[in-house]
Amino acid sequence: MSTDAAKNMESAEVQTGGEAIVAALSAGGIDHLFFTSGSEIGFYQEAIAKSHALGHNNPVRLVSVPLEHVSLNAALGYAAVTGKPAATAAHVDCGTLHWGGAIHSAWRSGLPVVMTAGFPPTAATGTMKNARDEGGHIWMQETYDQNGIVRGYTKWDHRLTYQDNPGTLMSRAIQVAKTEPAGPVYMSIPKELTTLPMRESGFTTADQLGIPRAAVPHPDDSQALAERLIKAEHPVVVVGNSGRNPDSVPALVELCELLGIAVADCAVRNFICFPFTHPLYQTADTVKEADVALVLDVEVPWIPGTGAPDGAYVAVVAHDPIKQRIPTYEFTADMRIAADPTLTIKALTAAATALLTDADRKRIEKRSKDLAQTSAARRKADDDLAISHKDDTPIDPLWLSYQIGQAIDDNCIVLDDTLGGSRVRDYLPCTDPTSYIHSPGSSGGWAPGAALGAKLGAPDKDIVAVTGDGFYMFGTPAPAIWAAQQHKAPFMVVVYTNRSYTTGTAAVLRTYGEDSYAAKAGFEGGYFDPPIDFAMEAEAAGGYGENVTDPAEIGAALQRGLAQIRAGKPAVISVWLKRLVDGK
Repeated sequence: MSTDAAKNMESAEVQTGGEAIVAALSAGGIDHLFFTSGSEIGFYQEAIAKSHALGHNNPVRLVSVPLEHVSLNAALGYAAVTGKPAATAAHVDCGTLHWGGAIHSAWRSGLPVVMTAGFPPTAATGTMKNARDEGGHIWMQETYDQNGIVRGYTKWDHRLTYQDNPGTLMSRAIQVAKTEPAGPVYMSIPKELTTLPMRESGFTTADQLGIPRAAVPHPDDSQALAERLIKAEHPVVVVGNSGRNPDSVPALVELCELLGIAVADCAVRNFICFPFTHPLYQTADTVKEADVALVLDVEVPWIPGTGAPDGAYVAVVAHDPIKQRIPTYEFTADMRIAADPTLTIKALTAAATALLTDADRKRIEKRSKDLAQTSAARRKADDDLAISHKDDTPIDPLWLSYQIGQAIDDNCIVLDDTLGGSRVRDYLPCTDPTSYIHSPGSSGGWAPGAALGAKLGAPDKDIVAVTGDGFYMFGTPAPAIWAAQQHKAPFMVVVYTNRSYTTGTAAVLRTYGEDSYAAKAGFEGGYFDPPIDFAMEAEAAGGYGENVTDPAEIGAALQRGLAQIRAGKPAVISVWLKRLVDGK
């Protein structure tokens, strides 16, 4: 083999298919495997333990997580804060199913995650090692199409076969996962193949297969778009996912300051793409006033009709500007550029710098001042509104969000799994790339697992997850808290405990009205009151827990939680809020 990574396979005395898979993970840049035990995936434990025991150059860390849903969300959290791919291992079809809604989150995340699962042996009893000789459950675990469980949520899937080179196939999985637009891949691995001796002397690494370079925009497109942005009276950049690459944030600040461009979030925003406290950062309402809208790496730029710009020139920039992962996509655009968002931002800055006149600069300066005044007034109004609720009992969600914003500092990474009603993002002072990440999909329960992965990826940071109580329960937090304690990766979760499902209360009210039968019946199915005692649950899993009912105690409780995680213990702060709709 020609590269050091490939040579490591021979120097590490890789002898079996399972060992080749682990060596390929390492060679492909994957250093964390989030693992939930299964009899047919024990090869991961053996191969990783062997590599470490013999002192081989294999940095893969096996992170034991006692539930697959948590482990996949942890892989997403790790990939989000590090920019590196992560891997998971699940138990046959059962474990694949236990990934649950996290499969949806992975598919919508744009993050490189390699999902693997064992497959029950099909070799007849006695014909080879690890054949059908462990019990009747093996027959029950075989399905016609295990990969089909996730096929609609992955870029690529494969069931390892006898004739495959296991290391090369794992490298292929990594290559596809890392290629933009990045995303999850899936490989199922029959147990018999993991202990078979390697027939080949090596395997092809992901780097040897080749990861495509990021695409740059055509110079003509950069020039034409820069000219439009300069001439515009109210240019707006709509952002959502470009901050997945941290380098895009300072690059976008430079472009927007140069041209006095307002920045607004799209309808589904996941990463910090622009500093929240920057004077050019505006609300989504500004999009409606745009005459030129640059839509930068966004799935849903606005809600058609109510939030769309009227008559604006729309330019879309993304690795996949037509969003092929979304079947029905009716958003129109005047220009679509298939290019790397960060490289496009830099190209626009270079083109615009050469085109600007003194008259342009004076006009841009005035617009920038106007936008700064608007954002300052908005932030003050937001603060005043939250403070006006500081004595409300039960606690108002805006007061909690305000207090969270006051509690965090530059060393915090905030993971947001809330819905819009809490408005927590409006009160966060996040400015640094990766200091804020929102759940990448619409499946609740991302936060506990993602917080675990984020802490493993950024051990020197304080990880603060915020979530509603409904989503928190979806996240099966006890296994995440146990794993955080076990692996010395403490995080804090702040739970908005309103004892209500938005879908079962406010959404029903919007659809059927106050005179609906559901409303008259008290929204049966919409409330879960009283809720689980999340503080006691946290303590049972090895963490610190606290319930807060006094609005004056929120700030102190948050500081106690931060002190706990800084001392090495995961913490859950459950804040008792007003119920949705009835406000009780």
